[in-house]
Amino acid sequence: MADNRLTIGWREWLSLPELGIPAIRAKTDTGARTSALHTFQLETFEDEDGRLKVRFGVHPVRQRTDVALFCVAEVVDRRIVRSSGGHATERVVIRTPVRLGKEQWPIEITLTNREKMKFRMLLGRTAMAGRVLVDPQASYLLGQKLKRVYHR
Repeated sequence: MADNRLTIGWREWLSLPELGIPAIRAKTDTGARTSALHTFQLETFEDEDGRLKVRFGVHPVRQRTDVALFCVAEVVDRRIVRSSGGHATERVVIRTPVRLGKEQWPIEITLTNREKMKFRMLLGRTAMAGRVLVDPQASYLLGQKLKRVYHR
């Protein structure tokens, strides 16, 4: 039986096309249930149809506050998320497609401030389940061409 899952490294470049994020470096984290995205200026609101939405900013490149993208997405949930240090916070959850290499599928992402973290995004195990194999000693198996998106 052939395994058609995508093999990725412990860190990869990916994109979130419906959010308008062409490239972001992510750490694959099989210990985290849900994926997490660095956000700032997070604001929830109701659209004209009464759906709850969230507007937020993203700094997709660490230490580059000059690169700021602004996104809008529908809120699918609010969840209590416990950090690896045991600290619990309520986070907004959105659902949006992720693109890794040539593959794309919808995932849930919690929105949080990851300003002090090395990676602007964590790709959690539910986003990878059944689709991805992680090689923990490899990095950027899908290439680094997305790295050049934000070069000055």
